[in-house]
Amino acid sequence: MNDINKVIDEMPDEVYQRLRAAAETGKWEDGTALSSEQKESTLQVVMLYQARKLTQTDHFTIAAGGEINELSKSQLKKQFRGEAIAEFKEPEL
Repeated sequence: MNDINKVIDEMPDEVYQRLRAAAETGKWEDGTALSSEQKESTLQVVMLYQARKLTQTDHFTIAAGGEINELSKSQLKKQFRGEAIAEFKEPEL
């Protein structure tokens, strides 16, 4: 795989769906578990495909245990409402 961009550009939607299912379940279609390397690579390919080919409005965060927690923008805003990320005093600006 010399050029991952070419692979993504030529990847059929069916292949993406299978890879996504494997990343979500941790298993291939035949029930064989993905190795940690396969899971990492599969997740990277799925995320790259989504970034390049899909129009998504959902955001994601990493939940406890390293799981991806997908949230809509409004859900994400509600989760962090009222929490100050940083505060600055006038002289610091």
